[in-house]
Amino acid sequence: MTREECMDLALSLAREAGAHGEVPVGCVVLGPAGNVIGRGRNRREETGDATAHAELEAIREACAALGDWRLEGCTLCVTLEPCPMCAGAIINARVPTLVFGAREALSGSCGSVIDLFFERYGHRPAVYPGVRRDECAALLRGFFQNRR
Repeated sequence: MTREECMDLALSLAREAGAHGEVPVGCVVLGPAGNVIGRGRNRREETGDATAHAELEAIREACAALGDWRLEGCTLCVTLEPCPMCAGAIINARVPTLVFGAREALSGSCGSVIDLFFERYGHRPAVYPGVRRDECAALLRGFFQNRR
């Protein structure tokens, strides 16, 4: 599956989140064979849980699918640059490849505010930013314009 195809799936989950009143962020994890083993979307409002981010949902599902906390050989694809919590989860799960769409100027931890992957945590994923950036950013802009 290409990065763009992976982002299509993440965008679909982001739209679903937006339709439920959540910030429209979606995430998928591809397993070593390239199949989807984890899906997630923002659910903070729905659950009242500050940790209910798309990445954490997808990582939990992927770990369950593999039966391991290490997501070696996997790719995480998310519509928005991960925050510090999600970047930390990516590090802790040993995700080797991260693909993301739009930059996050307020909390982006892959270069926008800080790049946690260049700190000395012992794991540095390959990062591919800006995949379907304009579409991901437009989805977020539209969501926040409608809320004002």
